[in-house]
Amino acid sequence: MGVHETKTFMSGNSVALRLPKGVAYPVDTQVTIERTGDVLTIRPVVDAAAAKDKLIQLVADLKAIGRPGEIEERKPIEFPDRPGLY
Repeated sequence: MGVHETKTFMSGNSVALRLPKGVAYPVDTQVTIERTGDVLTIRPVVDAAAAKDKLIQLVADLKAIGRPGEIEERKPIEFPDRPGLY
């Protein structure tokens, strides 16, 4: 992402700002803008009902996968003797 520079411009009676491609949201994304001093914070509006439905679907998908089978026991890792490293 990094730092991007752009300029404000007039669009009708409003001051507008073009978001560079690297930080832009998709077209028609509803956002909230909060100003704190010189800092503007732009966030997409989250539809709580859609987020809840998505989470419910995720839980259902995870339950459909089922519990893992037998857990394999790993062999101990043998570290080579490398004098001078520790």
